[in-house]
Amino acid sequence: MIRILFSVLAFAGGMFLGMIVLQEAGRRLGARRLARDPEGARTGLGAVEGAIFGLMGLVIAFTFSGAAARFDARRQLIGEEANAIGTAYLRVDLLPAETQPKMRELFRRYVDTRLEAYDRLPDLRAAREALARSVALQGEIWNGSVEAGRGAPPVTMLLLPALNAMIDITTTRMVAIQMHPPLIIFAMLGLLALVCSLLAGYAMAGSKSRSLVHSVGFAVVLTLTVYVILDLEFPRVGLIRVDATDQVLRDVRQSMR
Repeated sequence: MIRILFSVLAFAGGMFLGMIVLQEAGRRLGARRLARDPEGARTGLGAVEGAIFGLMGLVIAFTFSGAAARFDARRQLIGEEANAIGTAYLRVDLLPAETQPKMRELFRRYVDTRLEAYDRLPDLRAAREALARSVALQGEIWNGSVEAGRGAPPVTMLLLPALNAMIDITTTRMVAIQMHPPLIIFAMLGLLALVCSLLAGYAMAGSKSRSLVHSVGFAVVLTLTVYVILDLEFPRVGLIRVDATDQVLRDVRQSMR
């Protein structure tokens, strides 16, 4: 988690510094061009700037929309898993009375391992260790339910589909956790921000003095926007988190006592 957080902060900080530097570089280039050719220095640049800034806006909208949609989907899947586990746990009542205590204990251990796996994210290696234990418990719960419900078709018809849904949602959640845009998208976003900074600095070359409000404001706004997008993509690292939604699963665990 610390490594990913450091990477996100380093990316945002490096982009901010790069934007400030390139704005100054663009301003100096523009000033030299104006000194050599005052009338033609800005000729034809409007279309180029409009196209690049428009592309920047499009990429930001694309990445922000995708990150927000994936963030909402991850929160929804937490609720779906809690519902699936709760439903399967309630249907343990259909099993013979002598098998229920063992099955309920397996369910409690299973939910504990699921919570542990999510608490360890985004450290995928540690999360997979807890996930492996939960997969083993899935097998025990399934085999125990099949054995306990043998000879009672109505019981298996109600319990096994609920267990199947509980097991399937784990794969769905792991896929959702690892689903991110290709790194080239984020690289393109950073590159466009730097190019736009260069063009913005070039456009400000006509002023006699630097406008720190505009220069720093431009860099801060774009940097914060990119940081929010990255924070949405990795919601267990920064300020935007899905940890609060895990409380739904903890509530299910509390109800199993």
